Amino acid sequence: MRRRVLGSLAGAAALAAVGSVATLARPLTARRIYAVTWRGRTQVEQGFTDYLGKSGLPVEFTWRDAAQSTARIAEFAREIRETKPDLVYTWGTPPTLGIAGPFDQADPAKHVTGIPIVFALVASPVGAKLVPSLKGQGRDVTGVYHVAAIASQVEAMRAYRGFSKVGVIYNAAELNSVATASALKDLAKAQRFEVIEQAFDRGADGKPVPTGIEEKIVALARGGAEWLYLGPDTYLFSQVERVAAAAMAAKLPTFSATEGVLNSPAPILTGLVSSYYTIGQFAGFKAEQILGRGVRARDIPIETLTRYSFIVRMEVAKSLGFLPPVSLFNHAIIR
Repeated sequence: MRRRVLGSLAGAAALAAVGSVATLARPLTARRIYAVTWRGRTQVEQGFTDYLGKSGLPVEFTWRDAAQSTARIAEFAREIRETKPDLVYTWGTPPTLGIAGPFDQADPAKHVTGIPIVFALVASPVGAKLVPSLKGQGRDVTGVYHVAAIASQVEAMRAYRGFSKVGVIYNAAELNSVATASALKDLAKAQRFEVIEQAFDRGADGKPVPTGIEEKIVALARGGAEWLYLGPDTYLFSQVERVAAAAMAAKLPTFSATEGVLNSPAPILTGLVSSYYTIGQFAGFKAEQILGRGVRARDIPIETLTRYSFIVRMEVAKSLGFLPPVSLFNHAIIR
């Protein structure tokens, strides 16, 4: 049974992105795109390149992967400043923030300025201080964020199983993750539920380390958490199998905000997520606006899709003993 939830395919611009592409006068020379990924190419990049390929815009890519190393991001920023591509594409918060810099602390000697940047998979562009606002951002940075509103995610959790306490584990060294945890706590105050939090341990250099993960999940369960919320967190993704296994052992159901986590081998129960491929298409649409139509990145609003998939993994539900209510079968994708 496959049903969709929460609205139309996307905003008006996204409909254009996923649908037909207008035929325009194209430059004869290929446009150069410098693309930076964080942990290899994903379905986002497939959607991005597919869209540009169908647009008829001649493009040449330079691909670089950071392999989750911030040191490499600095090297890429230097190479971008030297080679001066027509556009920079970035995946995720660490590469985007490392290349563009915070909006109020961008350093032309360290970051990339004067070249349009299109990002995908930045969960909280404002919270991460990439831009001061999603429209009229004041710098040549635009893109697509991918996480449904916290209120919608909490509504989805509540539709599956009521709760009074939600646990969350996150990387306190990642601005994106801190912003998401803060938004969850703000909503908890308004809706009168409790958030119990645990942060990953950090080494002397401030970077997260994988010690004590199982103990932290046990502490959340013993504290009365009825859900474990897994937000858009790069480090969490690298440890998701340990986190999910510990949650299963503690009989703590897991809820994901991202497709990548929900599609991993880890036993995640459910989530409200956007399609990575469609996010990439939407980012490709924005890149085509810049390269093919001459629109400034700063004049293209930062947006997200308005359709999300509510996914339930039945093998996990059966193992936990938390089968979804019958009413949910009208709205969720049951796997």
